[in-house]
Amino acid sequence: MSDVQANKHNFSAKVIGHFPGGVHPPERKQPASSQPIRKLKLPQELILPVRQHIGPSGKVLVKVGERVDKGQRLTEAGLSQGLPLHAPTSGTIAAIEERPTAHASGLPEQAIVIHPDGEDRWGNKHALPDYHDVEISRLLELIQEAGIAGLGGAGFPTAQKLAQQKPLKHLIINGVECEPYIAADDRLMQEHADDIIAGIRILQYITRCDSVLLAIEDNKPEAIKAMAEAIDDNPQIQLKVVPTKYPSGGEKQLIELLTGHQVPSGKLPMDIGLLMQNVGTAYAVKRAIIHGEPLLERVVTLTGESLKQRGNVWALLGTPIQHLLDESGFTPEKKQRIIMGGPMMGFTLPITEVPVIKTTNCVLAPTEKELPSPGPELACIRCGACADACPATLQPQQLQWLAKAKDYESLEKHNLFDCIECGACAYVCPSEIPLVHYYRKAKAEVRNIAREKAKAEQARKRFEARQERLEREKEERLERHRKAAEERKKMQQEMQQEAQQKNSDEPGSKAEEGTEKPAGKSAAVAAAIARAKAKKAAQAAKESPEESNSAKGNES
Repeated sequence: MSDVQANKHNFSAKVIGHFPGGVHPPERKQPASSQPIRKLKLPQELILPVRQHIGPSGKVLVKVGERVDKGQRLTEAGLSQGLPLHAPTSGTIAAIEERPTAHASGLPEQAIVIHPDGEDRWGNKHALPDYHDVEISRLLELIQEAGIAGLGGAGFPTAQKLAQQKPLKHLIINGVECEPYIAADDRLMQEHADDIIAGIRILQYITRCDSVLLAIEDNKPEAIKAMAEAIDDNPQIQLKVVPTKYPSGGEKQLIELLTGHQVPSGKLPMDIGLLMQNVGTAYAVKRAIIHGEPLLERVVTLTGESLKQRGNVWALLGTPIQHLLDESGFTPEKKQRIIMGGPMMGFTLPITEVPVIKTTNCVLAPTEKELPSPGPELACIRCGACADACPATLQPQQLQWLAKAKDYESLEKHNLFDCIECGACAYVCPSEIPLVHYYRKAKAEVRNIAREKAKAEQARKRFEARQERLEREKEERLERHRKAAEERKKMQQEMQQEAQQKNSDEPGSKAEEGTEKPAGKSAAVAAAIARAKAKKAAQAAKESPEESNSAKGNES
């Protein structure tokens, strides 16, 4: 494209910054990037894990045997980072049970199983073509109700990411898609450029951001052309072409490429006035607001030499991976690997009955010759190649040793969570060490420890709050008793005073009687003594004659 055309379509090939490290693996995006997106026939069943995003799952709203319409809500979102799930097509709820999920472990999770009826019957839609007349808070509600999560692979709820309170310098739309084999965003931009731009304008309206940077890697000329034509003469949207280098599509790496600024460790792009969304997310936002359609399907790249028909397909959420393989002419080898995602950041599926979810962008079925299996892990030779390739400027070998030693405190000090798990370190490692495996496991352990600490801290706070409450209730109880005792004492004193006052007002009171009582007592005592003396004298007089007669008798 000439400089004149570049200026006309408002895009620049100038790279403002660069990021350290990175690798150049074989791209292998053909023939998927050159084939139109195709539709597949309905599978016999759709398996919809209740949780398909970062955050908790919602509450199931349907029952087994219930008939559902396309777009009908199947779950109710929770309060924290929750997203609802919708029926991708009309049919009957066949089961609500645990099924294997799209994860390397293959562990089961609760899922809703739908048997399609083939009618593809829509339920109610709530379209808002004139979204400028609607409050931003209502648009955020609609995006959340549509169940939209980041389609670039992270799966963070889009409405929550958009509901930021800080002013933005740039809204960045990521169309880089740097990982080998994957061409889902490439074809989406080629075929639906106008829809993506419409979605970008909605995101602009919500974020109140006047500057949009749309980034596309320079190995996608058709997508660049289509997006440039869709932008036309809009001065607020700048198309930025970045060089092909993995992982230029990483959030922090792309920000450094476009702006020359680094996102500080432990911080988010929003902290420096930037917000990033994927082109697929912009397309989904447009469908949700303008057409009233929740997120029901996404573009998935089906590639690898074990497939006869490689390309991109519109895959309903919940479609079993085996159905995608069957529809692509899958011819398995003896030890066939099926990788969900690309060769750098993807993972090998334990079984192929797991479903497509919101973050599924590629299913890779390579032959052994095409993509040899990793060899046995050897000892680290300390060559430093991993450190040179790391786009986050970490020390991968040091992180691996700390992960093996389970020194989680030191791992956090060495910025383990700055690792984007791009796999560049493992790609260049001559000892075939699966470095990313160690990092993922260590991150999971650190998160578990953090959760346990949070639970313990919460339990401690509850215990202390309970003890404080009991102590407060005890003090309040003692205070009530003290006041009651004082009241009783006061009442007794008042009663005594009233009684004394009453007695003092009556004639012949006890006070007067008290003054006479000592004299009366003395007289009674004197009378008693006199009576005793008289009695004694009388008794003595009676005895005197008898004594005299006795004396006379003795004399004779």
